[in-house]
Amino acid sequence: MIETDTVKLLRECDAGIKMGIKSIDEVLEYVSDNNLKTYLIDCKNNHEELDEEIHSLLNEFHDDGKAPNPMAKSMAWIKTNVKLVMNDSDQTIADLMTDGCNMGIKSLNKYLNQYKAADEKSKDITKQLIGFEKKLVENMCQFL
Repeated sequence: MIETDTVKLLRECDAGIKMGIKSIDEVLEYVSDNNLKTYLIDCKNNHEELDEEIHSLLNEFHDDGKAPNPMAKSMAWIKTNVKLVMNDSDQTIADLMTDGCNMGIKSLNKYLNQYKAADEKSKDITKQLIGFEKKLVENMCQFL
């Protein structure tokens, strides 16, 4: 059970990280404030580093990870692009990032509760990812 829950939790983190990186990439070109851009790039870099660690652990279980849900990915893309077409301000970007992070925090906490038998390392990685999301939300507040 530990191995199964560990792999499932790491897969969910992998999918969430991929979704977060994709979302940041979609808005970066619209950012005008240098501080906002720095926050987003730092968050993206943190996500990429953590994803490397996740993939290393998943490789030990001979698992390739998980792609984001195609429906969730499509809906996020539509929401982002519609909002940016209507208003490509830093405030809109901060709003989108805050919504995305809050959904990620909610999902990751749900998976922590769902996969209770996961090993401590994967739980710590999940908590670290939640921390990155919370920090980005905090950084976004000044732009809302």
